[in-house]
Amino acid sequence: MAVRTVIRIDEEKCTGRGLCVPDCAEGALQIVDGKARLVKEIYCDGLGACLGACPEGALTLEDREAEAFDEAAVEEHLQQAGSNEQLPCGCPGSAMRIMGGKAAAPTDTLATSSSITSALRQWPVQLMLVPPRAASLKGADILLCADCVPFAMPDLHSRFMANRSVLVACPKLDDAMHYRSTLAELFQEAQPKSITVLRMGVPCGGGLAHLAEEAYKEAGLDCPLYIHVVEIEGGAVRA
Repeated sequence: MAVRTVIRIDEEKCTGRGLCVPDCAEGALQIVDGKARLVKEIYCDGLGACLGACPEGALTLEDREAEAFDEAAVEEHLQQAGSNEQLPCGCPGSAMRIMGGKAAAPTDTLATSSSITSALRQWPVQLMLVPPRAASLKGADILLCADCVPFAMPDLHSRFMANRSVLVACPKLDDAMHYRSTLAELFQEAQPKSITVLRMGVPCGGGLAHLAEEAYKEAGLDCPLYIHVVEIEGGAVRA
């Protein structure tokens, strides 16, 4: 076993209402004897998507020795529970769906449209590749964006990217603990004017917001921190 981030349940605060259970896409939480319980450590990915669901504040994350997260075991667990029909990763946010988007007329894929302007102001943008001391981040307005967001929000450049330095991340597929430490170091070095987080409106999307909040606290920042949820259908944004 190694030290990693897992959920911690304060049984004294837990009232057993079970509001946290559906917010855990991996099925790691269940109500047992009137209290929320962690079924198995290997089912908890440590992203904290369930944290905001508890009105009593009984859920927190802690770093301790625990068995490694096992995605294969999660998929088998969900299948046995009857909640994983046609879901490729055992995650409700990964369910296939048809939104009926309007098809655009075929164009020359090598042509550049003169009516569209990119607001991208720095490169690279992937969090795993951006050095914490990057000059483009110092004193900047930072946009931390889930890598799925650009496909759901057609006006991302004009609405959120203009005059911001962009970081792109997916804690579901990458190392969440590495992301948190990287963000904390990056925020501390950059001392940004503001931080805006765009997460997708699926259960695993909450992990990105939580990592940003934890890194923000660790860096000791007092700048504005905005978190917005992007809906899959239509790209609608809500706070």
